Amino acid sequence: MTADRAPVPDDALRAAAERSLRRKHDFLQHLFSYLVVNGLFVTIWLIVGLTSGSWFPWPLFPMIGWGIGLAFHAWAAFGPPSRPITDEDIDREMRRLGGR
Repeated sequence: MTADRAPVPDDALRAAAERSLRRKHDFLQHLFSYLVVNGLFVTIWLIVGLTSGSWFPWPLFPMIGWGIGLAFHAWAAFGPPSRPITDEDIDREMRRLGGR
């Protein structure tokens, strides 16, 4: 541990762990919804294609659009944690804004 970094209190660490677990849990629910709904779209597409011969791949549009949102959700849940704002950060920004 470096001298400029204070230990994180247990309450703050527990709250951060709970937020992290909640984000991961919410992402998994989002992923499950994505798979179920898009699986249904592909099933409908296959049924229509087999019965009418129309094979335009329309399920790709919602899969790509929703997939972009899912990727951002994954980044928020599993990406690097955001660094908390410290008093030093606030002082530095105040000095920058004050022109000193």
